[in-house]
Amino acid sequence: MELREYATILIKNWVLIVIAAILGVAAGAGFSLLATPEYQSRTQLYVSVRSGAGTTSDMVQGANFSRQIVNSYVDVIKTGVVLEPVVDELGLELTANQLSSHITAASPADTALINITASSPSPQQAAEIANAVGESFKNVVQSELEPDTGTGMSPVNLTTTQEALEPSSPVSPNVLMNILLGLLVGLAVGVGIAVLRAALDTRIHSLRDIEEVTDKPLLGGIVADSEVEKHPLIIKHKPHSAIAESFRTLRTNLQFLNVGGSSSVFVFSSANPGEGKSTTSVNLALALAEAGSRVALIEADLRLPRVSKYLGVEGNAGLTDILIGKAEVNDVLQRWGRTQMYYLPAGRIPPNPSELLGSAEMDKVIAELEESFDYVIIDAPPALAVTDAAVIGHGKAGILIAVSAGSTKKPELEATLSTLDNADANVVGVVATMLPPKSVAGYGYGNYGYGDTSKINAPKPENTDTTNTDTTKADNEQ
Repeated sequence: MELREYATILIKNWVLIVIAAILGVAAGAGFSLLATPEYQSRTQLYVSVRSGAGTTSDMVQGANFSRQIVNSYVDVIKTGVVLEPVVDELGLELTANQLSSHITAASPADTALINITASSPSPQQAAEIANAVGESFKNVVQSELEPDTGTGMSPVNLTTTQEALEPSSPVSPNVLMNILLGLLVGLAVGVGIAVLRAALDTRIHSLRDIEEVTDKPLLGGIVADSEVEKHPLIIKHKPHSAIAESFRTLRTNLQFLNVGGSSSVFVFSSANPGEGKSTTSVNLALALAEAGSRVALIEADLRLPRVSKYLGVEGNAGLTDILIGKAEVNDVLQRWGRTQMYYLPAGRIPPNPSELLGSAEMDKVIAELEESFDYVIIDAPPALAVTDAAVIGHGKAGILIAVSAGSTKKPELEATLSTLDNADANVVGVVATMLPPKSVAGYGYGNYGYGDTSKINAPKPENTDTTNTDTTKADNEQ
């Protein structure tokens, strides 16, 4: 991933990261509150060697000897011979071995000093243990390790240079450190989960994701709009909105695609239902008609037709009646209001949609409409579910694949294109739907913005209400 993609992931998942950080802080604070306070107290001993003659040479040798033996003494402090008397003296409910885990002994480099530190949940007990260990160690050295040599005194002298005092504050838990550590761990976990989710998420979110799957032309990106379900006819109800401009941009790109005189028949399909193909089909047809082109819109989704509902027209008689020989094209083709768009509804749902759509009769219907109209837009079923889209036009019609951002998965798009390719279908491009506004940069007016359409007093198109739909024949309108 590029740095920009990581930044996008973090911005997209900022709520998750913040929650993880808060939980980390709470965990650190909770641990600090529940943890038993630990106090430490330290005593310090000075090791020296008695010199009989008291000459300078003897004193230097004694000092060197003290520094040499002090490291050995440090190891002795945590042994049972020193700690068992402490356990007995203070009446501790610990063994000498257990007490050793609460004792640390160290000697600063190149010194004859020994620091003995004791830790305990009680500040008073920590000081008592440290002082008791120091006294016990002095006794062990002078009576067992370095006993009297006949002069009545041990050659090694241990002097307490600092008594252990009762500490005023615990050394642990460190509340601030635990909170900061919890914050860092929480942030790390949140970022890790966000990156992992992004890595495992195979859904298409942007135009870049589509480009990674296929090299088919990206003909446009349709901006997401929360009101599409209530008002699917965007070109009519919100003509000045960003999503309406997205459809006009798609119209322009489709016109450029048709410059070479290739087929003007386009089939809209998708990988799965609910990915915006029907809405895109209807609004593209309206946008083409708005530009002065004569457009025929065919509802060829004979399994779950939706276009009739969007347009508010009766669909009892339609394409299926033509395909079974019960009607002619001009009998069921309807003009939508006073626009240049004509609509052929699906009709009754048949038991064999694939056979009807792949029949010679269907080819005749398409050929007849192609002669009479500038564009023929066909709303077909999803390509992964059934083979209907692949058989329409038998490779002559150009297929447009609607890909829903945040819904369609990359493997599904790959499988759709592979299925259509195996059927020798002519896939001419991809249209991204339900895109966030910032994702359509480079595709026209997607994120340009036309302001609030409620503030634009644009005149409504005259007599485009669906109640004025008539059954004027296409031949008489030429």
